[in-house]
Amino acid sequence: MGPGPLVAAAFIGPGTVTVCTLAGVKFGYALLWAMVFSIVATIVLQEMAARLGIITQKGLSEVIRTEIRNPWLQRFFVLLILSAIVIGNAAYEAGNISGGVLGLQTVFGEGVWTFRDFSINTFSLLIGLLAFLLLFFGNYKILERSLIALVLLMSTAFLIAAVLTKPSWGALFKGIFSFQAPEGSWLTVVALIGTTVVPYNLFLHASLVKEKWSGPSNLKFARRDTITAVVLGGIVSMSIIISAAAIRVEEIQSAADLALGLEPLFGSFAKYVLSIGLFAAGITSAITAPLAAAYVATGCLGWSSNLKAKKFRATWMVILGIGVLFSSFGWKSITIIQFAQLANGLLLPIVAGFLLWVMNRKFLLGNYKNTTLQNTFGILILGITVFLGLKSILTVLNLL
Repeated sequence: MGPGPLVAAAFIGPGTVTVCTLAGVKFGYALLWAMVFSIVATIVLQEMAARLGIITQKGLSEVIRTEIRNPWLQRFFVLLILSAIVIGNAAYEAGNISGGVLGLQTVFGEGVWTFRDFSINTFSLLIGLLAFLLLFFGNYKILERSLIALVLLMSTAFLIAAVLTKPSWGALFKGIFSFQAPEGSWLTVVALIGTTVVPYNLFLHASLVKEKWSGPSNLKFARRDTITAVVLGGIVSMSIIISAAAIRVEEIQSAADLALGLEPLFGSFAKYVLSIGLFAAGITSAITAPLAAAYVATGCLGWSSNLKAKKFRATWMVILGIGVLFSSFGWKSITIIQFAQLANGLLLPIVAGFLLWVMNRKFLLGNYKNTTLQNTFGILILGITVFLGLKSILTVLNLL
């Protein structure tokens, strides 16, 4: 096993639980096809990222910086990638922290400190401080593994809960193969894709896989690792949608509402089980998102990627700080998480486009560059994500 489980654990975060629950509550099984597409897209793109890391022994951002020869184009594209990842990861970080806050609020109450007209969520500061300490001192490996184990326990609970809801198999298969979007569902479709095909995971995977494997002979292990982890993660996400389709509430406001999907299995303890999972998922992702942004920035700008390097630390501090800021000042956690997944869905075409371009560089990859079939799948995925991104933007503008 390689970094595949870490990639899967990164996308089974608070955003996945929240967005999949909202999709199930609002649209039933109708958007299961979007999750199936997301699973296929994730496998295709993550395999490319893993192959790039193994063959070149470089990260994606480092390859892009070195492969663009024209200095003006290099500056433009480096700025574009940095902007996309910084904006995406800042939004994602706010969602991660807000997910952890949802978990704590269910057990300990609101946790809001008010002074005159000013209010701040103390749980956001607490989670931000914990993530800061873990990143600064670099001793987060053991805790991260423990938290991933907790998330996996929650995932198992959703799998069992999905079976206990006794779904209509006819309606379920119709949702998988209908490829229809009910009225008002386009933003949710983009958010479902954004919560699964996470743009920063492409950078993170390419950087992590080269630490585990080197040489073409290991490609089969990387592919098996990626496919197994992503498929299992996707099944969990689909189980959350199926569980949520049985929830009978008009609007999701809190973790207690999200936990209704687990009630068939845990009864009155469901909200506490979900709280542990949300907190675990929030902390885990609150560590990985700033780390990924730091790897991207150092690769693009040619800085040292040593965890103790000042510029590396400064980058993840900015991302973490923005995440804490946005999750602290009174906005609904559910809304922040939805926005984070939507932002990721809109940024995906930019990152996927760069990855496709790099994977066709014969000078860089030799015989391991993309085949015609891999390019066909990649271009199809890119086209669909561009279409969905434009559609969601038009939808937002019409709402305004």
